Amino acid sequence: MENGNLKAAKAVPELPGGWPLIGHLGAFQKDPVAMLERGSRQLGDLYQFRLGPQSFALFAGPEAHSAYFGAPDDQLDAKAVYKFTVPIFGRGVAYDVAPEVMGEQLGFLFPALRESAMERFARIMFEESCLFADSLGEEGELDLPVAMNQLTVNIASRCFLGEEVRNEVDAGFAAAYHDLQNGINTIGFFLPYLPTPAHRKRDRARRQVIEIFSRIMRERRRSGAQSGDFMQTLMEARYKDGRALTDDEVIGLLLTTLFAGQHTSAVLATWTGLELFRANDYLQRVRDEAQSIYGDGDAISFAGLKRQSQLENAVRECERLHPPLIILVRKVLKPLRYRDVEVPAGTLAMVSPAVSHRLPEVFGDPDRFHPDRFAPPAAEGKQHQYALVGFGGGRHRCMGKNFAIMQIKALWTVLLERFDFSLDGAFPAPNYGSWVTGPKEPCLVRYRRRPQVSALP
Repeated sequence: MENGNLKAAKAVPELPGGWPLIGHLGAFQKDPVAMLERGSRQLGDLYQFRLGPQSFALFAGPEAHSAYFGAPDDQLDAKAVYKFTVPIFGRGVAYDVAPEVMGEQLGFLFPALRESAMERFARIMFEESCLFADSLGEEGELDLPVAMNQLTVNIASRCFLGEEVRNEVDAGFAAAYHDLQNGINTIGFFLPYLPTPAHRKRDRARRQVIEIFSRIMRERRRSGAQSGDFMQTLMEARYKDGRALTDDEVIGLLLTTLFAGQHTSAVLATWTGLELFRANDYLQRVRDEAQSIYGDGDAISFAGLKRQSQLENAVRECERLHPPLIILVRKVLKPLRYRDVEVPAGTLAMVSPAVSHRLPEVFGDPDRFHPDRFAPPAAEGKQHQYALVGFGGGRHRCMGKNFAIMQIKALWTVLLERFDFSLDGAFPAPNYGSWVTGPKEPCLVRYRRRPQVSALP
């Protein structure tokens, strides 16, 4: 049959092996990536499965990604899926507002990500990394995910929230923020208001953060102090209709920005270190590159970081091998056609960077850590605009991607110049129990200060 020039759409192929009532929930909870990879091998670049009563459709590979990321918001909707962030970010911001309002709010971010701001951020990243390195002493042991979370909280809070919040990190803010992070979990995705212990801690932590931010804003208004940080930008911002942001909106957007600039960065920084620690030849190339750029004792700069292509390729390779977000989800509001298959309304459409980044037809020898795949002449990441999607794609691509990569490059430039690292035990497996997928903890590494004089001041 044909309808005009189009053939009648086929149903989405369904992954076999589902159980009554729960569908594929058991396999998904055990190892979601293994289950999703099995489906791609068996059924190709688009198939469906069930988790309980809910149908999901996985789009895998660059061509399928084009259909997914190219769909308009009134067809594939993120807001309906990411309501679980509302208890963290608050009402009236991000996924709790209409798309056009969210677009205005995201527009407030642009000044914070301009090149002039990034130059200031590079200095902050260098200073915070040096402070962290100085705190470690000559040798010892680190739980690397904990260390990377601590360092990136210090950096992101100072870059986006201001010196006052950075000064509160050791006086309660870091602990509260950690409890907020733990509020993003699998149970919370489905039941964000269920009064679990993690959710009660999340809500208590948010009240603490509100108290800290509100106090700082009150003091700024009282004293007339002007700061060049993102908090000040939001305090002075206006919507198109001339309305100022409420304090609740300012706080919500500050938290949204902090999560965007810190949580995934900490995880990706952890994986980058772990891969470099066991790739001695490539690690030496990274150190040689830093020596050639900063060998005269220059401080890390935005211009210098942009020149560190060896380290950037390592970060991108870790984005490929270990994407912090293993799934991206949208709700199908209107039927979505891909080739001769139609995904019906009500389905949750999914992209899995963890699956698509290891397709052998896209990335050669996909399980190998090989940063040179992103360098000429291979340039595997440029073969298609949606080959590498660890930071999303299309209109909803992460605005903080460049900040995240720069932050990881800055901190590892300092730490690898100061220390030798070695993994204490086997290379860790991913922790799929967390919404942002880092290694299973504890993930211990040994460090020893390097004897040579550092190229960095």
